[in-house]
Amino acid sequence: MDIADIATPDFIEVDVDERLGKVRSIFERENPKGIIVQDDGEYAGVIGEKQLINSHVEDNTKAAALTKAVPKIDRHENVREVARMLVEGNTKVAPVYEGEKQYGIITQDAILEAVLDNLDALTVEQIYTDDVVTIGERDHLGQAINRLREHGVSRLPVVDRDGRLAGILTTYDLVEFMVRDEGRQGKQDRRGDTDRMLDLPVYDLMSSPARTATPEESVRDAVARMLEHDIAGLVVTPADDDGEVLGVVTKTDVLRALTYTEEEQMDVQVTNIGLLETLSRADINSAITEVADKYQRMSVLHAHVRFHEHKEKLRGTPLIQCQIRLRTSHGQLAGSGEGYGAEHAFHVALDKLERNVLEVKGFEADERYRGQLLRKLNEL
Repeated sequence: MDIADIATPDFIEVDVDERLGKVRSIFERENPKGIIVQDDGEYAGVIGEKQLINSHVEDNTKAAALTKAVPKIDRHENVREVARMLVEGNTKVAPVYEGEKQYGIITQDAILEAVLDNLDALTVEQIYTDDVVTIGERDHLGQAINRLREHGVSRLPVVDRDGRLAGILTTYDLVEFMVRDEGRQGKQDRRGDTDRMLDLPVYDLMSSPARTATPEESVRDAVARMLEHDIAGLVVTPADDDGEVLGVVTKTDVLRALTYTEEEQMDVQVTNIGLLETLSRADINSAITEVADKYQRMSVLHAHVRFHEHKEKLRGTPLIQCQIRLRTSHGQLAGSGEGYGAEHAFHVALDKLERNVLEVKGFEADERYRGQLLRKLNEL
């Protein structure tokens, strides 16, 4: 399946010189998945809501400051390759071209709607993220924003004092609050005064109750619920206890599953690949394969490596966080670490991953869903 019938010619574009204040207003009014930025009529990149919330850039700043380069996609590209490009580019939208002419955009929602029926062979348990980051309902929004930035995530399950699920806070909630008119009010009749924003409790902005999914339900049902309610993720809870937070499943997790292959060589996906300098994709693949081979009875279905850049620098080299997650026949295995430069961060994370891999020795391999899943996805 290619994206010829999925891409849409309807999109919003702004010039690189447009004020970010107007861009924020567009997000509030139109709720787009992203905005295409043009520079003198030429494609320059995109702006997404995560870029707005991850910056304190003032409204009078030009859009060019937050424009993110996202690769152009051919209108007849295979849907699996497009899914990979969106995940690795850490974007929900990308420009689609027909030859040299911009045709429109492709969004993650459009892809998921098109492949929805192919997702019934997959369960939430097989793709969700279990190393979830939470926030307390009485914590301040400043703490929540720092946690979103630190971990490079877009949503935080909110828990009460007993650690029970109370709601969800997302980057969209924060973006909506930032552009809110002063006359609008929050939950406790507090004015939307941005000067006091960081001191407000998470409770004021969180959505409650949080929408959830269970590990046993199909990804098709979970995605259908996300699309119906126009949300990007669900909190995963046990079927018999909707207050226990097991993890989070997002649309990006689903797109990542679409890239699984049956190739003998392990499939490795890299998010924010532009941060790599001295490290190559081949280096990453080789290093992870070497770690996985330490326990040969474990089958690795997919590896995801995510890099996230912090503002801190040492002699010009940025502090990078690296997260490595393996989808294996023994469930999820992960390792994370920080270092100055992508290569340093990767090896710190790799060391932690190796320790986790060695801990699973003694378990019996189980590939009960691999064939069924791949057969279904290969129909795309």
